[in-house]
Amino acid sequence: MKAQYLLFVFASCLFFSLQAQDKKENNLIADGNELHQQESFAAAEGEYRKALSINQVNPKAQHNIGNSLYRSKAYEQAYQRYFQSQKNSQDRGERHLAFHNMGNSFMQQKQYEKAVEAYKNALRNNPTDDETRYNYALAKELLEQQQDQQDQQDQQDQQDQQDQNDQQDQEDENKDDSEGDQKEKPSDEGDQGENEDKQDDQKEEGEDEKDKKEQDKDKEESKGDKEEQKKPPRKPGQLSPEQIKSLLDAMNQQEKNVQDKVNEEKAKGIPVKTKKDW
Repeated sequence: MKAQYLLFVFASCLFFSLQAQDKKENNLIADGNELHQQESFAAAEGEYRKALSINQVNPKAQHNIGNSLYRSKAYEQAYQRYFQSQKNSQDRGERHLAFHNMGNSFMQQKQYEKAVEAYKNALRNNPTDDETRYNYALAKELLEQQQDQQDQQDQQDQQDQQDQNDQQDQEDENKDDSEGDQKEKPSDEGDQGENEDKQDDQKEEGEDEKDKKEQDKDKEESKGDKEEQKKPPRKPGQLSPEQIKSLLDAMNQQEKNVQDKVNEEKAKGIPVKTKKDW
């Protein structure tokens, strides 16, 4: 009988203790909510953390800390608190709200694929929530736009890479051509050698032409000598054709002189009649 009494007393103390603990947690959460409404988010977070120090798995305290962090734009930390809240809660309403706010945190970070999944889980816990359905549809649309932009960016990156490769190939080709021109420079010396060979050939041709002319001259002289040799030999004292021609020219000149003198004498011997006018 005494043991039962002691058990009753212990249970009663535990009950009142838990009630007191819950009351204290609720009071701290209420104080935090009031500070949150006043936009004193850091102070509100402090009150929620006090409540967690009493009960580390309090889903309301976890969720409200997430709200304060969200308002402070600490979206990644807020997501972690919402995740703990839905994990530690068995209430579908609390789980729906936690998943919904997880989706909001992902939306702020433009992680639309994760946002879509979070809103989908929120709808599983409360399919009738219009705000969640709207956010879910918006997240899906933004995800499609993001994927399209990513595809375009990937294509642009591929095109830029291709252009860069083409440019590099062109530079390499130009470099190879330049090196090829430099390697062919010795061929200029070969061309110069060819030009020198041509000049030598032309020189040799000139010398050949000169030799040919000299040979022709020699042939002409040889021919003249041969013709001269064909002529009958002159007898001793016989004049050469040139000497004969000179003598004939001299005789013709002498005859012309004599004839001029005779004509002059005839002109003097003709009397000229005159008539006086007196």
